[in-house]
Amino acid sequence: MGTVTLGVSIAVPEPYGSLLQERRAAFGDPAAHGIPTHVTLLPPTEIDADALPGVEAHLAALARSVRPFPMRLSGTGTFRPLSPVVFVKVVEGAAACAWLQKRVRDASGPLVRELQFPYHPHVTVAHGISEEGMDRAYEELSTYAAQWSCASFALYEQGPDGIWRKLRDYAFGGATEGGVPPQGMPQGTPALH
Repeated sequence: MGTVTLGVSIAVPEPYGSLLQERRAAFGDPAAHGIPTHVTLLPPTEIDADALPGVEAHLAALARSVRPFPMRLSGTGTFRPLSPVVFVKVVEGAAACAWLQKRVRDASGPLVRELQFPYHPHVTVAHGISEEGMDRAYEELSTYAAQWSCASFALYEQGPDGIWRKLRDYAFGGATEGGVPPQGMPQGTPALH
């Protein structure tokens, strides 16, 4: 059946997501329109396509165990010179993201993998572009801020064309579309039910 390349992430909601995607494109990043604006929980990971149902079951069970938590973005950072990336910082919700990404890659689950770099939640706004473009992104978004209640994450698949497409949303607490999610949690890591 072949393999698929998957990623798991928290989508940056509207209107923030489109705005940051447009800014990323304006800085000269050709990948901007193929990558929805997000905070990564699982970087691109190749698996056997027949393992997909197990992945979906694992993510659904994890999402049911999590309560919504506050997310806040503010200012910029960079991984240069280690990696050619400029990002918007996650200043609230980072601990919850770190907790989630560990459980997505849980040793007993289907998405076990080592990370190339230590996990650092962020929203990429420039990657692998000219130094001038990276500097512009760093400066122009240095006062950027956004906040929302994070109530889900999503599974994405990268197509042969390099574009990431959402396969499924996973609402926290088992809430369905239009349902009422559990109460928000205090700052820190997600609480288990």
